[in-house]
Amino acid sequence: MLYNSTQNNSNVVSSAQAIAQGISEEGGLFVPQSFPQFTLTDIENMLSMSYQDRAKAVFEKYLTDFTADEISDCVTKAYTEEKFESKNPAPLTHVDYNGKELNILELWHGPTCAFKDMALQILPHLLTKSLKKTADGVNAVILVATSGDTGKAALEGFKDVKNTKIIVFYPENGVSAMQKHQMNTQAGENVYVCAIKGNFDDAQTGVKQIFTNPENSEILKKHNMMFSSANSINWGRLLPQIVYYVSAYCDMVNSGKIALGDKINVVVPTGNFGNILAAYYAREMGIPVNKFICASNSNNVLTDFINTGVYDKNRSFYTTISPSMDILVSSNLERLLYKLADNDDTLVSDLMNKLKKDGVYEVNAEIKDRIKSAFYGGFCDEDNTKLTIKNLFDSQKYLCDTHTAVAVAVYDSYVNETGDKTPSVIASTASPYKFSKSVLEALSSDLLPDSEFDMVDMLFDISNTTVPAPIAQLKGLEPRFANVTEKDNMKQAVLTALGID
Repeated sequence: MLYNSTQNNSNVVSSAQAIAQGISEEGGLFVPQSFPQFTLTDIENMLSMSYQDRAKAVFEKYLTDFTADEISDCVTKAYTEEKFESKNPAPLTHVDYNGKELNILELWHGPTCAFKDMALQILPHLLTKSLKKTADGVNAVILVATSGDTGKAALEGFKDVKNTKIIVFYPENGVSAMQKHQMNTQAGENVYVCAIKGNFDDAQTGVKQIFTNPENSEILKKHNMMFSSANSINWGRLLPQIVYYVSAYCDMVNSGKIALGDKINVVVPTGNFGNILAAYYAREMGIPVNKFICASNSNNVLTDFINTGVYDKNRSFYTTISPSMDILVSSNLERLLYKLADNDDTLVSDLMNKLKKDGVYEVNAEIKDRIKSAFYGGFCDEDNTKLTIKNLFDSQKYLCDTHTAVAVAVYDSYVNETGDKTPSVIASTASPYKFSKSVLEALSSDLLPDSEFDMVDMLFDISNTTVPAPIAQLKGLEPRFANVTEKDNMKQAVLTALGID
């Protein structure tokens, strides 16, 4: 299995090189040259497997330059019962809502209480093995832009990993108080956290510019370092996300919700498009999926794109109660465009240049039709997000976070609009306790306490749900980091963190 860049087909790399490098030199993203196939017999064989064994079955298809023992070592170390509360790190919960059955895929039982743990607990193991294969002895500098959850999950995954340094940038006023506290209290000798004066798109653009500037790579090379990424632009981040959709399908069969071979719908709250792209890739491998329901918040650039074929980031940016989706430049959409354009790297490069130059592009009629046939786009505003949290809790005593509520609301609208009753899996991306203030505002009209952790206690009192241990353990921790930089000064912040003059 080899990989191409979405913007330069002649750039061909192994999986180890794709993971170690993170992004292609010209700024393209690495994608597999083809998608390995699971037959229904293969899926049937996975029904009796553990999550860990299903992960190995997926990884072995893509990581052909890794040995079976290497893959097994990565999986065994990443998906432990100690880290994820149970043997199944991605359980399905079944609840009813407005006459519709919700099959909620809970992806937040890991050490940072967000779905990013599913990939970022294994990425450090994949990366260190990839570096040994491709650049033995070189230290990796992991650059991360985060809208909230990736940052903490990456910091936790890479803390004190040998031969790595991780630097995380987040928008100063664009993450929840709990997300900020999680990042700024992070332990580890090799970690560095910095806020920027700007939004997530500014952070993401800054990181990509640092990556693709040859001068920066030369500076690091002189110090025996190289850049890599823990964002979902890195294939090693996206690949593990395919696993939980494969596993969810198996669990739907095992629970009797569907028969083997039946199609499901997949509903994903997404901003950067990586989480829903992983579901699409699972379908490309043979997992029976009927429709991908892309749920956005008020930053509904993806909704408009799916419905019109025009991607236009020239619009108002909203800071919302679902901050991990406060994104106007959806990086992983580039990978979908490459696939739908039949691997036309020139077309993709042209579209990305238009986005960079003008902030807008339009796909041709054929790609537009392919998108519409596979995807449904919808969005949910703040009031409806809170109403969904309240209604779901009042009717079912099921407590969800603000991002999951967006997905539930959009799914509810989709079924009402289309009448499609295909059994659906809804990705639940974070613990409600990461967004205690917004969830409390949805549930109660009482005056809220000032302290974030007093809000956690209040939410526990109201809901009688378990406070995740990783959040409870943060109480009383003093921040280690209070760095803030201008968005145009991110390069200097990186050099400072690395001790390079």
